[in-house]
Amino acid sequence: MGIIKVNNIKLYAFHGCLDEEAKIGSEYRVDVAIKADLRKSAKTDELVDTVDYVHLNHIVKQEMAIRSKLLEEVAQRILDRFFKELKMIKKATVAVSKINPPIGGNVEEVVIILTKKR
Repeated sequence: MGIIKVNNIKLYAFHGCLDEEAKIGSEYRVDVAIKADLRKSAKTDELVDTVDYVHLNHIVKQEMAIRSKLLEEVAQRILDRFFKELKMIKKATVAVSKINPPIGGNVEEVVIILTKKR
């Protein structure tokens, strides 16, 4: 088993329950960690034998572009697509962070972390 991480994917999106969040949007960060059997790719040096992190990033960008009220829903959609499109994945964790959330205080970020196993 091995781990592939894609860290600090920076995006601008329009998630949130408030109408103003849908209009002005805010900054987000997504971190991804997947577990898969990487022994074959470690020997063959072939992309077809591993989980392509370009594909992981592509899924994150597409799903983050679809507005949701809750970050939980966004994270779940990302996980569902990972497992649907990338058959080698055994386990995945997605962390979606909202930078400077509008919650009436000096808060750097809020983070939702979801994990799914095959």
